[in-house]
Amino acid sequence: MSATQPLTLLCIASYFKGADFMISAKEQGCRVLLLTSKKLENKPWPRTHLDDVFYMNQTEDGSWNNTDMIEGLAHLMRTTFIDRIIALDDFDVEKGALLREHFRIPGMGQTTSRHFRDKLAMRVRAAEAGISVPAFSALFNDEQIHQFTQSVAPPWVVKPRSEASAAGIYKMHSAAELWEHLNHKLGNDRHNFLVEQFAPGDVYHVDGLSVAGKVVFARASKYLNTPFEVAHSGGIFRSCSLQLGSNEEKELLKMNQQVLKAFGMQFSASHTEIIKNRETGQLYFLETSSRVGGAHIAEQVEFATGINLWKEWAKIEVCMAKGKTYQLPPVKKDYSGIIISLTRQEKPDDSAFNDPEICWRLQNLDHHIGFILKSGNQNRIMELLETYAQRIYADFHASAPAPDKPAH
Repeated sequence: MSATQPLTLLCIASYFKGADFMISAKEQGCRVLLLTSKKLENKPWPRTHLDDVFYMNQTEDGSWNNTDMIEGLAHLMRTTFIDRIIALDDFDVEKGALLREHFRIPGMGQTTSRHFRDKLAMRVRAAEAGISVPAFSALFNDEQIHQFTQSVAPPWVVKPRSEASAAGIYKMHSAAELWEHLNHKLGNDRHNFLVEQFAPGDVYHVDGLSVAGKVVFARASKYLNTPFEVAHSGGIFRSCSLQLGSNEEKELLKMNQQVLKAFGMQFSASHTEIIKNRETGQLYFLETSSRVGGAHIAEQVEFATGINLWKEWAKIEVCMAKGKTYQLPPVKKDYSGIIISLTRQEKPDDSAFNDPEICWRLQNLDHHIGFILKSGNQNRIMELLETYAQRIYADFHASAPAPDKPAH
């Protein structure tokens, strides 16, 4: 970037998301380019805030051809200088790292990006840093797997190393069941999975922002139904802000900070998941990512704190590129909760839900109902989330089987 040229950001989005990021970047005077899938061409991208849009065709498995992507960007860069590349979704982190490495663009490279995409790499690095993780094993070596089954009590879960949801996760109750799954279900693909001990517990998420290797904002919340339960048991998705200043919140924020430091996070939004063992109360790190949390968690966080993670992430990227100091806006101390469910009805009537705490309704998504609630009282949010879950189960709820892999 020359002194007279605006900063040029290339945003990569293989899912429809990140509009607030692109709008914020444009409002700061940047040239904003979008690289997305051809099948998403007709999505309502913020085109008035985009200088150009480029499309990639998907392969049969839903991915992009990396060679085509590199060659396409090489052609563009003959006439357009790219200052920063931003991956807006989990599935784009590796794409962004590959392009940064190839074109020597500042930002997270391929080695560091592994810690934010590969669940095996996450566990290995966390364990090396002294951060508690569930007992686990790679699935490369038969003897190593045998030792795991002999030393770690079942049940276990087999997880894909690089998916971005609870899809593709299977629970195993014996060594025989595990080997059957590895040999006949996964086969030659087993190296892309890991196995770890399953311990029932409460799952939390910490959503935040980092600048120059330091966490400058973080808010901890608790899933009232774990992502695994929602994906595999047809539950209702619910999450609620934790009580500010509680010991539980302090412990979660501390672990989040330890994880991001150990993984080499420099500047980005992040979404970290942590589980608390129900029997022992021990916290274990599950996974993290260098992006804004999905499932409308960004909106949940914003209603409680006043911080729009997408917009602030864009500001951080611009400040880092220009060598300026980032200033976090004032943070509110309210509480919020979210509830989302599949419904039997194509267009459910949610008008009977009319409490003043409702600050957001899920709209324009068939067979879904959802709300975000806001209050200065955390107990009130928890009370409403429980009541709403009962009402939705009775009058609206539907469930669908979890796919082996999420639709890409």
